[in-house]
Amino acid sequence: MSEYQGRGQRRSYGTLDESLDRPGSSTAEKRDEPRAKVFKGQSEASTSGQSSGAVVAREPSLVSSRREGGPVQERQHLDRYDIVRTRPADIVSKQGKEGEPISLQSNFFRLQTKPEWRIVHYHVDFEPELENIRVRMGILSNHANILGAGYVFDGKQLFTNKKLEKDSTVLCGQSKMGTDYKISIKCVGIVSNAEPRFLQVLNLILRRSMKGLKLELVGRNLFDPDAKIPIRDHQMELWPGYETSIRQHEKDIMLCAEITHKVMRTETVYEILKRCSNNPSRHQDEFRSNVLDLVVLTDYNNKTYRINDVDFAQSPKSTFSCKGKDVSFIEYYLTKYNIRIRDHNQPLLISKNKDKAQKTNASELVVLIPELCRVTGLTESMRSNFQLMRAMSDHTRMNPDRRIDRLRRFNNRLQNTADSVKVLNDWNMKLDENLTNVQGRIIAPQKIVFNKSKCSSGESADWTRYFRDQRLLTTPSEGIDRWAVIAPERNSFDLKTLLDSLFRAASGMGLKIRSPHVIKIQDDRTGSYVRAMDNCVDMDPKLILCLVPNNNVERYSSIKKRGCIDRAVPTQVVTIKTSKNRGLMSIATKIAIQLNCKLGYTPWMIELPLSGLMTIGFDIAKSTRDRRKAYGALVASMDLQKNSTYFSTVSECSAFDVLANNLWPMIAKALRQYQREHQKLPARILFYRDGVSSGSLKQLFEYEVKDIVEKLDIEYKRANSGPPMLAYIVVTKSSNTRFFTNGRNPPPGTVVDNIVTLPERYDFYLVSQIARQGTVSPTSYNVLYSNIRLSPDQIQKLTYKMCHLYYNWSGTTRVPAVCQYAKKLATLVGTHLHAIPQNALEKKFYYL
Repeated sequence: MSEYQGRGQRRSYGTLDESLDRPGSSTAEKRDEPRAKVFKGQSEASTSGQSSGAVVAREPSLVSSRREGGPVQERQHLDRYDIVRTRPADIVSKQGKEGEPISLQSNFFRLQTKPEWRIVHYHVDFEPELENIRVRMGILSNHANILGAGYVFDGKQLFTNKKLEKDSTVLCGQSKMGTDYKISIKCVGIVSNAEPRFLQVLNLILRRSMKGLKLELVGRNLFDPDAKIPIRDHQMELWPGYETSIRQHEKDIMLCAEITHKVMRTETVYEILKRCSNNPSRHQDEFRSNVLDLVVLTDYNNKTYRINDVDFAQSPKSTFSCKGKDVSFIEYYLTKYNIRIRDHNQPLLISKNKDKAQKTNASELVVLIPELCRVTGLTESMRSNFQLMRAMSDHTRMNPDRRIDRLRRFNNRLQNTADSVKVLNDWNMKLDENLTNVQGRIIAPQKIVFNKSKCSSGESADWTRYFRDQRLLTTPSEGIDRWAVIAPERNSFDLKTLLDSLFRAASGMGLKIRSPHVIKIQDDRTGSYVRAMDNCVDMDPKLILCLVPNNNVERYSSIKKRGCIDRAVPTQVVTIKTSKNRGLMSIATKIAIQLNCKLGYTPWMIELPLSGLMTIGFDIAKSTRDRRKAYGALVASMDLQKNSTYFSTVSECSAFDVLANNLWPMIAKALRQYQREHQKLPARILFYRDGVSSGSLKQLFEYEVKDIVEKLDIEYKRANSGPPMLAYIVVTKSSNTRFFTNGRNPPPGTVVDNIVTLPERYDFYLVSQIARQGTVSPTSYNVLYSNIRLSPDQIQKLTYKMCHLYYNWSGTTRVPAVCQYAKKLATLVGTHLHAIPQNALEKKFYYL
């Protein structure tokens, strides 16, 4: 957990956080799984034949069905396909004009349709009333010659691209049991491409066409188990696959295809259970802590589940209701899947669909057997295993030319698979064979402002080389004095080497560092460091540096708690690591910059054309101690043109709440701090909101944005200030969009604001960082609200400028620095502190 750690053969120092600073789960659907008797089991539905020409909806979002005990509205999945119109009405064009043009390829394929192509929506009724959805589907499938070869039917709603001759059509049908039914089909209308159902139907067609590729559905994505890549040394496999979606973009319907991999561990949950049983006194607690929140795969149905609880009171011998009678789990799996459960005394795993429980007030719990659940994903210890991550990256980190080749092979596979082509042809659609070309622009390299000079960040957006002969922008006038160092006695030589390098590196940057008060401790136990920190209180240190021998989470957390919660003193934790001698000065330079920042000073700045501008970044991190809690962190600049300082604050919030209820009080604190420093409120506010999923956009737009706008107006009126000018921008790092130029990554500063963007949004993509390995991931920016009176060019340039100000990295980051700071702060509190830091630290970068 140290802040600095190096590599190589000779002793040196480096940071674990450094890898995080460098730029660079699936929701459970309706399950055919046993529910425990106490959880109200569900009978299995009978099946009926289906025509191969029809696409039968498996998504519950289109279905309203009856279950035992009365009618129940199925969970809506429309949030996955929701089209939220967030583009401000006064935005005529969202395209910028400035910058050097660049021709790009994207990972999109156009879906070619005829000009009159449309999706027609019908409502279907059966008389007499027929509750079984599968039987309805089977009966209607006999009329494919009338409905058209391609249609989607979920039991009530019918979607096809064929318009029937009459608005109301009556057909006759018969079930396998010989019962006659009258089928009434009534036209509802044409589905607009602005409706969520339009996207939903398109994605159902895509999923149906991809069935011909013989891939396995795991969660929401399709993977190829036949092409699995074994990593035997670490008991896992990589399943290559595709993450796909169809959507209406600016001018065309497009298919976005991204290469993805699923980590499949050969280890089962049962093996984790057996490991935990080695400690009988705590095995239940230990097992829970190891498996809760894990995503597991059940091989018998290739579905994924998130483990929410463990029931030690039940076992596979317990029973549940199935087809009207009580059946044990042992009998169920033997009968349905021909699987014999070996251990009849193992506990049961509980998977709860939280979204469903929130929306229907019904707790439907899926019960799983540990020995039948394979663990997916990586643990934190695996992520810190350098050999494992390197072995994986050889397969997952694809350079652009290799990724383009994989995308073309995917397209060829779809084009040459008869079943896939037939589905598209049935819907009068054709997939373009070529990657979609887009026109981008490159924002000019930015000027980095030091104390008495300016330097260009260059085409690679990296200014590390300038630190040896440039003075930091702001430093303490008296230098870093009254500071303490705590180190084990046996590491005295390592401490001397570190301090000598630190003094030499700081001197070259114009930073004075005076000799510290050194406290030697006899061992490296956590308590020894904490007691030594308490002994420093008499000298009232401005900063405490702790030299530690290794990465111990408990020790790191204790040092940070004592400094941030109890003493309000910034701390720097440096780990002794073996490193090559030539890297020592580079690491000492980074430590010197961090020490300067932790006292509230700024190493560099960018040229900023606007005065009176406050930029705010907000992000959320979940608590690792209490899964119900999360911490929201807000970091705001205080007019970077004048005093180049920042303000930070943290607040506790619910881990399950999309909206940050304490967001306004945090913004109000930042505004009042700005007012104290400048005797007025900021003229413009650029707010970057991170940590938002696509399904939460509607709630955010309708509630959080509206609340902030209203309260800003009140605050500015109270201060007798002019109306506030605000731009509220949602930042999304996890976009599947990729761009390429001549088989390489586009350079930093590349902006795309047309063709692959969305017509209902004021959005753009920005590649702000350089990727020396793999394919660069552009960040998506969606302007939800703007009265800031800045053109698209100005917003795009400002956003790029803000990516140059993260002081843990002398290069650009994927997101604006205030977002990166907010993430860093929220993670520190949620992972190590578990409490709100003292207010005295709000003007310092103590979280770096």
